[in-house]
Amino acid sequence: MKSLRRAHLYLGCFFAPMLVFYLLTGWYQTVKPNRIKEPGEAESLAQKFRVVHVYQVYPSATETKNPSSPKLYQALVILMSVAATVTVLLGVVLAFRTLKPAWPVALVLALGVLAPALMLWLGQKR
Repeated sequence: MKSLRRAHLYLGCFFAPMLVFYLLTGWYQTVKPNRIKEPGEAESLAQKFRVVHVYQVYPSATETKNPSSPKLYQALVILMSVAATVTVLLGVVLAFRTLKPAWPVALVLALGVLAPALMLWLGQKR
């Protein structure tokens, strides 16, 4: 149990900045649907961060002459995605192991699946 907690702690702390970055830039894309066509069009800091989120490169003035490669950053994002998934699963395991009775954890997990599905269903045009 101690090693599970430690793994959850260190994975969470290491990837927390990137997760917050992707949460905030994803939020920004949700509320500002105007998409720029090319990374070189990004002018504001928020637009540049959206380019990082979508294209995995930081846009620069020389982007058209010397395009960046997203490969290294993509590898880090893949690692973050795997580690975040493991961290979430570790958190669920820890929740079931530490809370007795376990039914509130199961209820909250079920609501975490049902609430988004319900919101998508209610948002459909009929």
